[in-house]
Amino acid sequence: MPFQSAGCNPGMDQTRKAAWEWAESNDLLLSPVARKKMLRTRPELWISLIFPSASQKHLDLFCQWLFWAFLVDDEFDDGPAGRDPQMCEEAIARLVDVLDGAVPHGPMERALDGLRWRTCQDRSQRWIRQFRRDTVAWLWTYYAEAVERAAGQVPSRADFVKHRRDSVAMQPFLDLHEITAGIDLPESARSLPAYIALRNAVTDHSGLCNDICSFEKEALLGYEHNAVRLIQRDRRCTLQEAVDEAGIQLARVAERVQRAEKELAEEIYAASIDGGTKAALERCVQDYRGLVRGDFDYHACAERYTRPDLLELDEREVMSGYFAA
Repeated sequence: MPFQSAGCNPGMDQTRKAAWEWAESNDLLLSPVARKKMLRTRPELWISLIFPSASQKHLDLFCQWLFWAFLVDDEFDDGPAGRDPQMCEEAIARLVDVLDGAVPHGPMERALDGLRWRTCQDRSQRWIRQFRRDTVAWLWTYYAEAVERAAGQVPSRADFVKHRRDSVAMQPFLDLHEITAGIDLPESARSLPAYIALRNAVTDHSGLCNDICSFEKEALLGYEHNAVRLIQRDRRCTLQEAVDEAGIQLARVAERVQRAEKELAEEIYAASIDGGTKAALERCVQDYRGLVRGDFDYHACAERYTRPDLLELDEREVMSGYFAA
C-alpha cells in the first residue's frame, strides 16, 4: 500500500448514532440477524476513513447512503431476492424509478427518496446525471448476477473486472466526494482519459480488496461473483494460490492509480486547464489517495470481513423482507 493514511474522521461516533436513528425514523427495522450483520459491517468506520475531513453534516449523509447500500447489498447477495431474477428485476426497477422522482412505496424506497432529495437539491444537473448514472449502474449489477446464478453461469475474469467496477458501488461515492470537497467538475474534466483511468483504478482496487477479504464468507454462501473464486476456478489452483495472485493484482492496481495521477497532470498541462477546474482535479488526486488507503484499512478492521466465522448460515431465510412482496 503506497499511500499514507489520512486518519479517521473525529465525527465517527456521532455519525454511527445518526445512522441508526435515521434507519429507525425511516422504518428500516432490521431483523436480529440483519442487525448483527450491520453492526459487524460498521458503515460509520468506512465512511470516516475515506472522508476524514468531511463536515459532520456530510459525514452523516454519506454514512446513511452507505447504510442503505449495505442493506441493498445484503438483500441481493445473501437473500432470496438475489436468487429470483424476476423479484430482483422488479425491486431494482422500482428503486431506479424512485431515483428518477417516482412516488416511493415501502421503507427502502422512502429512505432512498429522502437521501436523493438531500443529496441532489444543491447540485448541478451535470453532477446529478453522473451520480444517477453511477448509482443505477451499480443497482443493475444485482440483476445481472441473479440471472447468471439462475442460468448456472459464471463470468470470465475479464468480464468480471468490468462488472465489478460497477458492482462495488465505489463510483457513486467518488461522486459524493465532490460535495465534501466543494467541487463540481465540468463535463470536459470528467472526459479526460486519465481522470477516467484514475477513477477506474480506485474502484478496481476497492473491488479486489473487498473480494480478497470476503471470499471465505462468500464461499460458505455459494457466492461465485468473487475475483478470488474466479481465479481459483480459472487456474484450477489452491485457494491460497488464488489469494496470492489476487494480492499481486491488488498491488498492480495501486500502481495504476499512481500512473493515472501522473498522466492526469500531463493532460491538465496539455489541455491548458487552469483555475478552478485544475484545482478541482488536483483535489481529486489528493483525496483519492486517502480514499484508497482508507478503504484498504477498513477491510482489515470490520468484522464483516475479518470474522467469517460469525456468519449465520440461515441468513437467507430472514433477509429480503423489503423485496419479498
